Amino acid sequence: MSNILVITASLRAKSNSDILAERLIAGAKNAGHQVEQISLKGKSIGFCKGCLACQKTKKCVLKDDAADIAEKIRNADTLVFVTPIYFYEMSGQMKTLLDRMNPVYASEYSFRNVYMLSVAADDAKTTPERALNGLQGWLDCFEKAGLAGSLFCGGINDAGEAAGKTDDLQAAYAFGESLK
Repeated sequence: MSNILVITASLRAKSNSDILAERLIAGAKNAGHQVEQISLKGKSIGFCKGCLACQKTKKCVLKDDAADIAEKIRNADTLVFVTPIYFYEMSGQMKTLLDRMNPVYASEYSFRNVYMLSVAADDAKTTPERALNGLQGWLDCFEKAGLAGSLFCGGINDAGEAAGKTDDLQAAYAFGESLK
């Protein structure tokens, strides 16, 4: 079974992303996986300076929470990013985190399968496309890894609303069970 790292990117209390991530994690654990969750709530993650020192040192010059997250990403077999969709794109905090993962690019990394669970008020099938394209752009830099799947839960807006969305909760659980 896999060592799965779930990174939740919503900063909102009673986040719909977090509610669905809990169900995904329950499904993954039921399938026998070892799961760790990291929430970006309360984390200090600065913007990449573009100095590229990390390409030689495999460490970022900035001293914040991104270094610990990078180490966990590097060692996970499977990654799951859980993000709200803001203005038809992944959350800014998720994008900032991805930008800061340059030290992982320059090192040996274990992850091969990467997944995304996204949540938005808009329920159009096309709503998560830009977020998925953004994640795919990041993944294009990691030759050994690929986007293995995604789940989009649309039509969810108010804080905590996902707790009453039985179909989405079941879909998140099944998605978690299907992770590799």
